[in-house]
Amino acid sequence: MSLVNGVERRSLVNEILRHLPLADKTAVWGTLGTIRPHLNFEVEKDVQTLLDAVSGKGVEYVTVIDLLTNRSNEQRQQIAEEFLNFTKQDLLKTLEAAFSGHLEGVIKGLLKPAAQFDAHEINLALKGLEADTLLEILSTRTSQQLREILGCYKHDFSLDLEKDIASKTSDFLQGLLDALIKGNRERYSGVIDYVLIRQDTQALAGPGGGDPGRLDESEWIRILTERSPQHLNRVFVWYHKKTGLQVEEAMKKYLEGKALEAGLTLVSILRNTPLYFAIKLYQAVKGPETSPRTLARILISRSETDLLSIRSEFRKHYGISLYSFLQAEMNGNYQTALLGLCRAEDL
Repeated sequence: MSLVNGVERRSLVNEILRHLPLADKTAVWGTLGTIRPHLNFEVEKDVQTLLDAVSGKGVEYVTVIDLLTNRSNEQRQQIAEEFLNFTKQDLLKTLEAAFSGHLEGVIKGLLKPAAQFDAHEINLALKGLEADTLLEILSTRTSQQLREILGCYKHDFSLDLEKDIASKTSDFLQGLLDALIKGNRERYSGVIDYVLIRQDTQALAGPGGGDPGRLDESEWIRILTERSPQHLNRVFVWYHKKTGLQVEEAMKKYLEGKALEAGLTLVSILRNTPLYFAIKLYQAVKGPETSPRTLARILISRSETDLLSIRSEFRKHYGISLYSFLQAEMNGNYQTALLGLCRAEDL
């Protein structure tokens, strides 16, 4: 094959993949995550490695980080269980005593089951009324994951998440969160339903054609939390044609405060989820209010889902790879852990 033909073939493949839905890309590539189950996983060997790393005169931080960032969450749970059986000690508490600062937060996040990690992040977000964090988590988890989160929340905090949401939020924000935890979002069938697109557009625009004096919040909540992102992106285009407003502009006219923050966050996620996360990662490091917790949460929670797509959007949006960005902005063992999750450079 000539070089030209090779380039043309790769370009054609990239063009085809670019138009595939996320689920189909996953089928092509196997996974869009950066962390996969370790093929030669031996739980007893890993437990011994961790035990040796924390039992000497000094903690072998790189050994611990390298092992944990090269195992899937399910494998890390098996390691924690075997560590407890073998040593009668809790692995999380053992490593908490050995690590500190931002790195401790990453290690704790890696060792918690995914649902428990999400439940604890939601609890912190409710206490601080972090609307963007709440929408980020609840709108990007599957129905099964949401059920597991509800169970962990009840177990760890002796509270029903729905009741906790009701006690700390109100109105539009509460309505969005209540609807999202039900996990009723439709899966994209691949069929474009133009009748439903028109119906949803009209429901969002209201009887006043986009200027009803207020949003019909119940309709906006129903549509934004139940329709697939692919369908909603078509609705957003039709809404703009019908009203002359982007959906974000309509929200800014009729919502304010945390309600507006929640609405804008959800629409941003629905428009382009990987780009949303790419921007959040950048802002967590270089924004006016840096957030190591946000940085760790996104890298950990998306590492087995779509971090490859996020890396791609990050490079397109900022002109630098996420790997190089983290390498330049972080240092020490904390940098090592973050790069372990990011996994590789994007050339």
